[in-house]
Amino acid sequence: MSTTVEKKLAALEKMTTGDLQATYRELFGDEARSSNRRWLFRRCAWRVQALAEGGLPERARRRAMEIADDADIRFIPPRPVEPDKSKPRRSVPTHVKADDRTPMGSGMLERDYKGRKYMVEVKPNGFLYDGRLYRSLTAVAHAITGSHWNGYHFFREALLHAQEAEEAR
Repeated sequence: MSTTVEKKLAALEKMTTGDLQATYRELFGDEARSSNRRWLFRRCAWRVQALAEGGLPERARRRAMEIADDADIRFIPPRPVEPDKSKPRRSVPTHVKADDRTPMGSGMLERDYKGRKYMVEVKPNGFLYDGRLYRSLTAVAHAITGSHWNGYHFFREALLHAQEAEEAR
């Protein structure tokens, strides 16, 4: 690499984001869509080196153009389509299979934690604790402890007791 290119790269490293955007405009003849300083530096540095060294060989350039002609490239993804508010929304019920580790139907799970007794009611659609319905035992364990726990691990003793009670019936 020549000393001229090295000097230009050193100057690029010291530039602000605004300066890099202006340099990008000069080098590429287009506005930079990014204000990410690192990205702008890399693109400008690549262009300085490509101009000094001659860029890609003609064969590689032709192949790249062939690929680009076939590709439908989007730099900005399309905006999401707004739902038609004149039509009623259709909801499809889904069947959620009950977990084999939880008691069937309804029941109570009891857990002692830090000297306090916690009661959780098992419902068909979740777990009721402290007047609030939770979708998982993990969420209940988090509400009780304030930290992440595997719900089945946290309520293991209570679940084993409930399972034994079901088998005794």
